[in-house]
Amino acid sequence: MENVFKYYEFSTFFLDASEAFSGSEICFTELNETHFLIFEKKNATYNLYVSRYQSKKDIGVKPPEILEILVENYDKSIPAHRIAIKQYLD
Repeated sequence: MENVFKYYEFSTFFLDASEAFSGSEICFTELNETHFLIFEKKNATYNLYVSRYQSKKDIGVKPPEILEILVENYDKSIPAHRIAIKQYLD
């Protein structure tokens, strides 16, 4: 997973204080000024979301305006999971 995070320039993981991710650790990458992809780290699994915030500084602090799960239990070896992230970032 580290290669996925580096390749797509995700931030380092930090603790979510907004309670939108149940206090889990999250990391994000920017799609544009208000839309972001977020990985939520739950134990040994990762969930991938697309989200909307007023600004990047609100991530992990305020609840998102829009939050949609793209992939539960992300596994980079599954082609459909890789396609889900590529449709937004490639």
